[in-house]
Amino acid sequence: MNTHPQEFVSELKTAGRTPAPKLKAIRFELKCGAILLVDQRPGASVTAIKLHLKGGHSLDPVGLEGLASLTGSLLDQGTKHRTEEDIAELLEPKGGGLRGEANGVSGSIAGDAWKKLAELISEVVCEPSFPKDKFARQKGRLLDRLLIERDEPRAQAGRLFRKLIYGEHWMGRPTHGSFETVQKIERKHVVAFHAKNWCPTRAVIAVCGDVDPETACRFFDRKLQNWKPKKKLARPDVVFPERGQRCDAFFANRQQVHVYLGHLGITRDNPHYAALVVMDHILGTGPGFSNRISQKLRDEQGLAYTVHADVHSTAGVFPGMFTAYIGTSPEHIERATKGFLREMKRIRTELVDTSELELAQNYLLGSYALGFERAARRANFMISAERFGLPPDYLQSLPDRFAAVTAENVRAAAKACLHPEQPCFVVAGPVKKREVEALFSKLMGRRAAK
Repeated sequence: MNTHPQEFVSELKTAGRTPAPKLKAIRFELKCGAILLVDQRPGASVTAIKLHLKGGHSLDPVGLEGLASLTGSLLDQGTKHRTEEDIAELLEPKGGGLRGEANGVSGSIAGDAWKKLAELISEVVCEPSFPKDKFARQKGRLLDRLLIERDEPRAQAGRLFRKLIYGEHWMGRPTHGSFETVQKIERKHVVAFHAKNWCPTRAVIAVCGDVDPETACRFFDRKLQNWKPKKKLARPDVVFPERGQRCDAFFANRQQVHVYLGHLGITRDNPHYAALVVMDHILGTGPGFSNRISQKLRDEQGLAYTVHADVHSTAGVFPGMFTAYIGTSPEHIERATKGFLREMKRIRTELVDTSELELAQNYLLGSYALGFERAARRANFMISAERFGLPPDYLQSLPDRFAAVTAENVRAAAKACLHPEQPCFVVAGPVKKREVEALFSKLMGRRAAK
């Protein structure tokens, strides 16, 4: 049959069937208190393992922001039993690797060597040595990165944008800290942070590959038997600034400006989630440049190459952000921003065309299952499902919900979750703050302050 992929998806929708990934996670609570999730895939050539630790950079002490990130990056740099080179020599012959970050450790390896990866992840989590020379090297690398970002307009615009949306909440702080805060971090801070916060009662482990679940449970029970439980991390009180009109600017003598427009977003359990995914693909993240914002601002008006908008991708336990971004020329700031606001308002009030809706749905349904062929993607989903409390059939049922979204659903979701009248607005580039403030007042229909 020579059916076009989009036509094939439409046939499945008509028949009441949509392509869906199949993932069945077997859940265990290990003796140490960690949660283990195993997705057994017979014959899989690669095994992915991800250990997620609750807390991350939300636990950074004030004045030492970046500590969680630096601690995580040092986990694979040596343990009490092996050097960084020893770890690499064990993994590389099997095409393996692992890396640590603020929220945990992840890695992959040839399927028949999964126990070696599991053993090393257990070891770097429980017994990191934080060698002095490796600490100095990793800290130096991070400082170099932050020094570059300090003068990089897009990076600074992104930081200011988060700050406007989240205020003093930890979600408004950069994950990697600042040049000034990282400078203050000493090795003793890393050792103490790990000892205090890396504990099994805050951990979720996901394994995806040709792995027997019961075998994996026994293996991790043995390897993590000395990982000492501690008090579970309580869900913190969440207080964000109310949505409202706020703006800021970062001056940089460059040719291009970076413009961010948006507001506080949604949590993963938002009842409009499926409709918002479809909406995003119509509005600002669709395949190629078929979405409205790319068509209008890039193709028709030639304002930029890089432009996008979406609300669903950052949704989590806490609200994410609706973010519209464009890199453009200074003379096009007003025109581009008006384009964002116009399309946000239009999708809230007008029904989307049938052709737009079908294109977004066809793309989602045709690509969704394929995305879960990768073991790492499946491991990430298992972690997310555990964190967000998603039902067991969520992954299989989501494509059906994408297919069931109507134009009315898209409009209702946009009306409930997009707020063009209360945006945060940031511009970085060769534009002064008072100019940005004056433009923002004009865009919002207010008189500029004298």
